[in-house]
Amino acid sequence: MTAGARKPHLLTLILLTSVAVMSLNIFLPSLGGIAADFGVSFTMAALSISGFLLISAVLQMLMGPLSDRYGRRPVVLWGVAVFTLASLGCALAGDIWTFLLFRLGQGGIVSGMVLSRAVVRDVYDPQDAAKRIAQIGAAMALAPLLGPALGGILDSLFGWRSVFGLLALSGLGVFILCWFDLSETNTNRQASFAAQFRAYPLVLRSGLFWAYSGILVFSLGGFYAYLAGAPLVGEDILGLSTPMVGMLMGATAVGFMAGNLINTRLAVRTGVLRMIIYGRWVSMLGCLGAAVVLAIGLVNPFVIFVGAVFLGFGNGLTLPGANVGVMNVAPHLAGSASGLSGALGVVVGAILTPLVSSIVDGQNGAAILMLSMATCGALALICALLIPRLERP
Repeated sequence: MTAGARKPHLLTLILLTSVAVMSLNIFLPSLGGIAADFGVSFTMAALSISGFLLISAVLQMLMGPLSDRYGRRPVVLWGVAVFTLASLGCALAGDIWTFLLFRLGQGGIVSGMVLSRAVVRDVYDPQDAAKRIAQIGAAMALAPLLGPALGGILDSLFGWRSVFGLLALSGLGVFILCWFDLSETNTNRQASFAAQFRAYPLVLRSGLFWAYSGILVFSLGGFYAYLAGAPLVGEDILGLSTPMVGMLMGATAVGFMAGNLINTRLAVRTGVLRMIIYGRWVSMLGCLGAAVVLAIGLVNPFVIFVGAVFLGFGNGLTLPGANVGVMNVAPHLAGSASGLSGALGVVVGAILTPLVSSIVDGQNGAAILMLSMATCGALALICALLIPRLERP
C-alpha cells in the first residue's frame, strides 16, 4: 500500500474495467453486418478481433512500465482518450482498412484493465487488495454476459455503427469520471526509464513472478480454450441454435461472478494463497468430471454448461489473489508486472484458440474440450503449489 495515496471510488475502477471488457465482445453480433457493409469476407472483418488482441498484448507491456515511470493517472487518461476517439473513428469509417486502423486504436482502453489492478495494489494492503479486485471482477463479469446482447439489439435497431457510437460515449463518460475521481496513486515512481529497466530484471528473475503468472496464464488459458471450442461443439456436435450457443458461452461468466462474490467474503479470513489453491482444485476437478461424463457417452449441453461454470467459479476464486501476488513481487514495478502477466495471458490465448479449435472437431470433441480445460487447470494448480516453496528464504 502506498502511503498518502487517495483511494478512488470502486465504481470508477469497475466502469473502467468493464468498458475494456465490453470493447472486445459487444460488436461480435455485428461482424456479419460489418463484412457486408464494407463488401469484404467475414474473415477480413474478424481481423478486428485478432488485431485488437495483438495490440492489447503489446500495449499491456508498454502501459505498465509507463505508469511506473509517469504515474497511473496520465496513462489511464491518455488511454481512455485514444479509445474514445478511435471508437468514433470506427463508427464513421468508410472502408475496412480505416475501420481496422481505428479498431487498433481502441486498444488504448487496455490501460483500464491493467492499471485498475495496479491502482488497487497502490492503495490497499495485499489481503484487502484481493478482496477489492474480486469485487471489481464480480461486477465486470456482467460485461461479457450483457455486452453481446446489447450490441445485437443496437445493431438490429440502428445498425452496427451505433455500437461503436455507444463505445465512444462510454469512453467519454469514463474519461470524465477518471478526471475527477482518479488521483495519482503511484507515489514511488522511478527516476527514469533507465532506472526502471535496471530494476525490471528483478521481476523477470523472480520465481514467484513466474509462478503467479503461470497461475494467471493457465487459468485464463482454460477460458480461452472454452471460448474457442464451445461454439464449434455446440453447433456441430450438439446441434444447438445460435441463442443456445450464446447461453452456453455465458456459463463461465456465471461461475466467475459467483467465485468473485465468495472471494470478497472469504479472502481476508481464509488467506490469498489458500483461495488460489481452492480455486485451482475446483476448476480442474469440475472440468475433469465433465470430461469423464462426456467420454462415457452422456453428451448433453447441461454437462458442458456445468463444466464451464466450474471453470469460471474456480477462476473467480483464483484470479484476484494471483493478480495481487504478481504485483507484490516488486511493488515499485507493480504496473510493469501487471502488464507483463496480462500480455502473457493474451499470447497464450492466441496460441490456444486455434489449437483447441482444431482438436475438438470430431465425435469426441466435447470431452476433448473439457479435458483441455482441465489440463490448463492442472498446470495452474502446479504453479500454485510451488508458491510456498518459492516464498521460503
